[in-house]
Formats: sequence, structure tokens, C-alpha cells
Amino acid sequence: MIAKLTGSLRRAPATVPAFAALVLFVVWAGDQAGYPLTHWGPGGLVVLALLVIAVALVPMRVTSMPATVRIALAAMAAYTAFSFLSILWAQVPGDAWEGANRTLLYLLVFALFASWPQRGLSAALLLLAWTLALIVLAAVALLHIDGAGLAHLANLLPGGRLDYPTGYPNANAAQWLMAFWPALLLARSERLVWALRGVLAGGAVLLAEVALLSQSRGSLYATPVMVVLVFALVPRRIRTFAVFVAVAAGVGAAAPAVLRVGDRLHGGNVTSANVHSAVVASFAAAAVVALLVALASAVEGRVALVSPTRKRLRAAVGAVALLGLVAVVAGGLVAAGNPVKRIEHGWKSFKGGYAGGATGSRLSSGLGSNRYDFYRVAVNEFDVHPIAGVGADNFQQQYLLHGHSTETPRYPHSIELRTLTETGAIGALAALIGLGAALLAGWRAMRGGDPLAAAVAASALAGFGYWVVHGSVDWFWEFAGLGAPAFALLGLVCALAPVRSERRATVGAALALAPAPAPAPAPAPASASGDAVAEGSAAPASPDAAADPAGTAPRPRSRLPRLGLVLGLLVTLACAYSLAAPWLSQLQLQSAARVWTKSRSTAYARLEDAAGLNPLSDEAYLELGSIALRYGELSRADRAFAAALRRTPNDAYATLERGAIASQGGRRSAALALLRRAVVLDPRDGLAREALAIVGEGHRVSVDALNRSILLKAQQLG
Repeated sequence: MIAKLTGSLRRAPATVPAFAALVLFVVWAGDQAGYPLTHWGPGGLVVLALLVIAVALVPMRVTSMPATVRIALAAMAAYTAFSFLSILWAQVPGDAWEGANRTLLYLLVFALFASWPQRGLSAALLLLAWTLALIVLAAVALLHIDGAGLAHLANLLPGGRLDYPTGYPNANAAQWLMAFWPALLLARSERLVWALRGVLAGGAVLLAEVALLSQSRGSLYATPVMVVLVFALVPRRIRTFAVFVAVAAGVGAAAPAVLRVGDRLHGGNVTSANVHSAVVASFAAAAVVALLVALASAVEGRVALVSPTRKRLRAAVGAVALLGLVAVVAGGLVAAGNPVKRIEHGWKSFKGGYAGGATGSRLSSGLGSNRYDFYRVAVNEFDVHPIAGVGADNFQQQYLLHGHSTETPRYPHSIELRTLTETGAIGALAALIGLGAALLAGWRAMRGGDPLAAAVAASALAGFGYWVVHGSVDWFWEFAGLGAPAFALLGLVCALAPVRSERRATVGAALALAPAPAPAPAPAPASASGDAVAEGSAAPASPDAAADPAGTAPRPRSRLPRLGLVLGLLVTLACAYSLAAPWLSQLQLQSAARVWTKSRSTAYARLEDAAGLNPLSDEAYLELGSIALRYGELSRADRAFAAALRRTPNDAYATLERGAIASQGGRRSAALALLRRAVVLDPRDGLAREALAIVGEGHRVSVDALNRSILLKAQQLG
């Protein structure tokens, strides 16, 4: 086995840098899913370095790539370039730069995994390493919950929903369920050893139980969609049925105890015994399923069956799996009740927003949230800016202007709407072409001749598919710890895509039909003087050739490879700068936030450095102005907010603060103009309207009182 693995790695050496990238993704998975810029910024530099190393050490033969993979790479590169171009018309250029950098990260990840062909064994090594690492992290999360006291438990499960370790319950559920599908589908492959298949099946149970602790309604509705897609598109359905029923039974057995933790914590009557019983039930269910699948796999691998017996066994397994599926569907229908009324209730709650005083389990309380309003604004903005969009990650300002809820979302909470709203039809077309080409490559890989490669392709596609389905109703694009593994899975599938046999056949036919070259004439003996050309031999093509009959003169070298090297170096340096500058700026911002209470001069200096490192963002000046207000330095604060507005003219917060400062300084006309603009920029901000009313009545706004109110509002929203 080790010899086979070594040989596979030797034939697919790009596996090594890809494995290093997977280590980075696992680190992100254990710490906020890579959401902070200070996480994915340096991570992007790591991926860029790995890609450069791979290009330098492993020959990349672009012409030998499947056409679908080349199209996918080109289209994704075009989408990334257009995201950077959108900085030119974005209202908040700093946010657009950050959004374009995140897209660049995903392009680098996809290129690292898709640009070199993979073998079935090496690809399986990569997918198994990531999946097993997520299973281990899920087990650690369960043990961490079990060991936490009741006081700490409320921090881990705020509102009864587990948000550890990502910091966002829905991202938590997605992280585990992205690995659930590869674990499930790999567990059915007879190309893996029986013990590993058992571990994967048990791990799938564990991943699903930890996801249930987050009580994500998005995952509740994304999972049935994935079940339909998997059984409709992935071959070998009977084997999938068999493993799926075993895993679903294990999940169902422990689910009541798991869900009870969140429900009781939300109601304020959870105990340590409830938490412990849920953890024990999860591990017990996972162990039982692992044992059953491992035993069945061992029997399958060791017992040689004749064809009739194999057919009867396959039919029996299919019948049992079908009965199990019917039982699961029937149980789901009974739990859901009347499907028509359930759909009507879901749509009504989806449009109605958050329902106050909702009781019972979150998973059965409908779809109440403000997403309907988010989507309404996103669709309207696409209607207004259909060609190029509003700019990458520039949704928040539009929602402040046109939204109805009290939330201030930065993102539309949908991958599709993000693409349409922020990059318009041009960006959406490029993204659609890239995704379509990659999925076509995955379809061919899933139906290739190597059974192990086909199993890996199906499993990786399922993991990517879950990210897309669940991300259609949430803001998962912004979590690098979710998006980067998703594009790595898609790239891995493309690396397994076979070269079209039709192309080989066409080339072979062309060679077969081509006329055979005439035999070269035998060289005639040269004359004694050596300056005559024998009859029938080729004459020199040029005076240079005649002067150097041996062909020893140096030939002119093509400038194209050298030009390509220079361009590649320039692009690499530009990518490195683009990823590094905002990250370093953010580090300075965080440093200033830590020291401003001890040394404001140091904080001011670091914020100025941050503003210089990121010349598009207004964040450093906003923080500088806020610190100056805390020290009563109104002039410095006003200059800082003015600098912020020069970078982002439509910033409502800076406009409001400048209006309050002008009012306290007795400049009533300037205050009125600024506060009116603040109300226009954020019509639902009650503080801005209240400040405008105070100034309009001839009074002055207290900057200290305003900022205390802003702080209180932020705490309430938090």
C-alpha cells in the first residue's frame, strides 16, 4: 500500500502543496472559519506561495489539460479581474478591494488543486485527510461542550445554538455538513479498506449531530435538496442507499437528545446531565454505525461471491435500503404534518421577518428572518445596475438606503444574489461559465474508468454542492474557511477529469491519414575541395547555413517564454501586494485598538500607518476619529472623519459625527447640512433623525450623549 501511495505521489507531485493548503483550511476551521481578514489575508499569501512553488517545481502542461478545466480557470480569472475592476465604481472602495481579494483567494485555491492531474489514490489521500480532520474537530467540539460548565455553555450556545468554533451558528452547521457528504459517499467505496469505511460512516453521524446542535434552518432545508441531487446524479445508488440508511438511522437515534440541549438552554432549564447525555448518545450512535458498516465492508471484501449470489445480495441490500428510505420519508412527513400547509406557513414566516415570542424548537418555528428584505433590496439593485453591479461587497450602503429592517447586513446572504448584485450580468456570466465548465469536468471524472477516482470525484462534488446549496440562502462566500475548501474540492474534481478520448482519436486518425515522409537521400561523398554540393542533396537555406554547415551557430531564442516569465512575476507581485496591504493595515488597526487607552499618540500613529497601507479604506480614519472623541479632541476627530469621507463620501456614521461636532461648536448651518445628509444616507437611523430635530429646534447636540447612545444601540444589536 505504501509503495502504491509513493508511486501515486511521484506521478502527481502537486499533491504535496495541495496537502499543505488543506492544513491551512483545517486551522481556519478551528478558528472562526477563517472569517477575519487577519486570518485569510496571510492565508492567501500562503496559498499564493504554494502555487508559485508548484509552478516552479512541477511542470504545468496547459495544452494537456481538459478543455473544460482550461475554460473554468480562464472564466474564474476573468471574474476575479472584474471584481477588482469594480473598485472603480464602488461607493465603498475599501470593501470592494476586500471582496476582490477574497475572490482572488478562491481563484488561487482552485488553480492549485485543478491545474495538475491527480491519480485516484493521491486524490483520495487529499479528500480523506480533510474529511477525517473535520471529523476529529467535530469530536473535539463535542468534548469541549461536555467539559464546559453551565455558565460557559451559554457562551458556546448563545440562544441555544452552537456557534463554536466558527462564531456563527449557520456557518458552524455548514462546516460540518460540507464534510458529511464526502464522508458518507467515501464510506460506500469498496476501494477503501473496511476499517476506514467504518470510521467514515461513524464520522458522518458525528458530523451531523454536531451540525444539529447549531439548529440551522438553512441546513434543515439544504439537506433534503442534497439528498435528491445525490441520488439523482451520483452513480451506484444502491450502495449509496445502504450507507445512507445506516447513517440516517444513527443520526435519528441520537437527534432527540442533541436537540434537547439547545431547546432547554433556550428555555433556561438545561442541566449538565442533558449535555452529557447528548454527547454520549452522539458518540454511541457513531460507534454503532461505524461498527456495522465496517463489518459489512469486511464481509463484502473477504467473501468471494458468484454472480447469482452477488445479484441476490445486491437485491436484498437494495430492498432493505428502500424500506429504510420509505421509513425515513414517512417519519419526516408525519413530523412535518400537512405539506401544503407547511409550505404556506414557511412562506408566510419567511416574508414576515422575525416572529416575536416564538416558542418551541427553532427548527420547527418557520423561516422567520429578514432575508426576504435582503433579497428584495438585492434584486432591486440588480435591476438598477444590471450590467456591472454595485461593486464587490458593496451591498451594505444600498441596504441602508432601501432596507426596511433594523439590521445592517454587509452581504446579501446568497451566493447567487451576491454575484448578480455586486458584479452584474458581466460578472455573473463569467462565474456561470467557470462553474459550468468545472462541473462538466467533474461529471466526466465521476464517470471515468478508475473506480477510486470516480468515488473521490463524486464525494468532492457533493461537498462543494452542499456549500452552494446552503450558501444560496446565507453569506458563506465571506467565510474563507468554507469557501476555500469548497473551491479546493471543485479543483480536485477537475484534476481527476480525463482528457477527452475523442481528441486522442482525432489526433491518431490525422497521423494515420498523413502521407509518409519520403526517405532522405543518402549523402553523396564530398569533393576533395569540400566546397561542392553533391547532386540531389539539399542546398543551404541561407548564407548563414552555408557558412556553418555543422549547425553550430547559436539560434535566436524566442522572446515569448521570457515575456511570459516577466508577466507571471508581475502578476504574482501584484497579487502579493493586494493580499498583504489590507492585512497589514488591519494589524495596525487592531494594535491601535489595544493601546489607545494607554497611549493615544501611539494609537494615532498606528492608525495613520494603517490608513497609508490601505489607501482605499476609511476604517482607520473612522477609528481615529472615534478615539479622538473619547479624549474630547473635537478638531482632530473632525479632521479624521473628513478624511474618511474623502475616501468614502457616503459613510453615514462619519457624516453624523461631523454634524454633531459642528452643532456642539455652534456652526448650526453646517450641522444642519451634515445631519440632513446623514438622514438621507441612513433613513432608518433614529439617532440621526433625533439629532437633526434637536438642531432644527435651535439647540445643540451633545457629542458625548450621541456616542453613548450609539454605543448602547450597538450593544443592543449585538
